[in-house]
Amino acid sequence: MSISPTSARCDEDALWVNLSDGRTIGVPLAWFPRLLDATPEQRAAVTLSPAGLHWEEIDEDISVAGLIAGRGDMTRPSSRAA
Repeated sequence: MSISPTSARCDEDALWVNLSDGRTIGVPLAWFPRLLDATPEQRAAVTLSPAGLHWEEIDEDISVAGLIAGRGDMTRPSSRAA
């Protein structure tokens, strides 16, 4: 069974994604700096696909697999020392 997003929304602090298996996942916007810095209108302009979420104007892609695994933005280097 493939799990896909059925809807997504942002509030002031979090991204909320409803999944096809009935779960709702909420993650802090701080995990995704482009979303954190986006306007409410830009955040609302999300496109859903079977694999995840896409925001064209801010060039952000978030996979369902990454959300389930608890991963934030993987495109920026970690500030933690290895």
